[in-house]
Amino acid sequence: MAPQREWFEKDYYKILGVSKTATDKEITRAYRKLAKQYHPDSHPGQEDKFKDISAAYEVLGDSAKRKEYDEARSMMSSGGFTGFGGQSGGGDFSGARVEDLSDLIGGLFNRGARSSTSKRGPVRGADLEAEVHISFEDAVRGVTTSLNIISDVPCSTCHGTGSAPGSAPVVCARCQGTGSVSDNQGFFSFSRPCPACGGRGLRIEKVCPNCHGRGVESKNRQVNVRIPYGVEDGSRIRLKGKGSAGANGGPAGDLYVVIHVTPHKIFSRKGSDLALTVPVTFAEAALGTTITVPTLDGQVSLKVPPGAKSGLTLRAKGKGVLKRGKSNDKGDLLVTLEIDVPKKLTEEQRKAIEAFALATKESPRKYLEVEASARK
Repeated sequence: MAPQREWFEKDYYKILGVSKTATDKEITRAYRKLAKQYHPDSHPGQEDKFKDISAAYEVLGDSAKRKEYDEARSMMSSGGFTGFGGQSGGGDFSGARVEDLSDLIGGLFNRGARSSTSKRGPVRGADLEAEVHISFEDAVRGVTTSLNIISDVPCSTCHGTGSAPGSAPVVCARCQGTGSVSDNQGFFSFSRPCPACGGRGLRIEKVCPNCHGRGVESKNRQVNVRIPYGVEDGSRIRLKGKGSAGANGGPAGDLYVVIHVTPHKIFSRKGSDLALTVPVTFAEAALGTTITVPTLDGQVSLKVPPGAKSGLTLRAKGKGVLKRGKSNDKGDLLVTLEIDVPKKLTEEQRKAIEAFALATKESPRKYLEVEASARK
């Protein structure tokens, strides 16, 4: 896209909601968020907003174009010129010849024209984002699932040419295939996309009846997604070439799948380790016992040592999640003990506890009593 009038009328940074010092990743992230929010397929009536967002990203998403855009905007704000009526602005050109100034502006805009010419070729399709919800077990073991995606695909009638069957695009007579025309604005000359061919350099004389010349059509398609084992909630998987179809024979974009894992009823995860809280009685904690706990693959027995305190964590080796990239190495199962204190006691239980209390000669709070006495 060559420098054109819109560059001076619209603040592309403001449209994408980013600062002028934003990184390429920040610009791409902002574009994807806004494109999803205002895409006409899912939000009818937002065509103009989506068009501005796409135009802004086409310039700021290309480092060469972004540099030219920044230079042009900087020249305007510094007073080099103020409009498109051929009037010079408040800049001081007293020491510069007209030829020098013309070369300066011409050099800037010629770079844009060359960029526009190269951009008339194949254009990569847009990236898409989808979400998938899977169970805890599927996240641990891995699963293959399918997604229904509505996106642009090559037109089934014209196979992407935009022309009706039996015909082909012809070279645009107005721009002679360059895709751009000059727009003289007094002192300056701006290059803009050819209005006759839309900047493609080719004109479609017989429009495809199915896609109306776009070369793509919107269809509901099914995409298979292989979710690897050990994936965690919030992970993103990239499927190369599974996004929207490209224009002018360009490659398709990518599909990014965001994984949402349904929480398990009793297990939680800490990386490759599984975690589980198990209640034990006071007697089991005091005397010690052996407990049987579930795993994702069956059961395992663990010894509770005498005098175990609430919060003690026991470890079952190799009963966790398979570690990524290690086919035989699993994490552990972490079992945290929680002493169960009954809210209601039977008469027999009450008598037993009262007997235990009478048999207990030393208070567990003795060290606190000693400290309090020392302070008096």
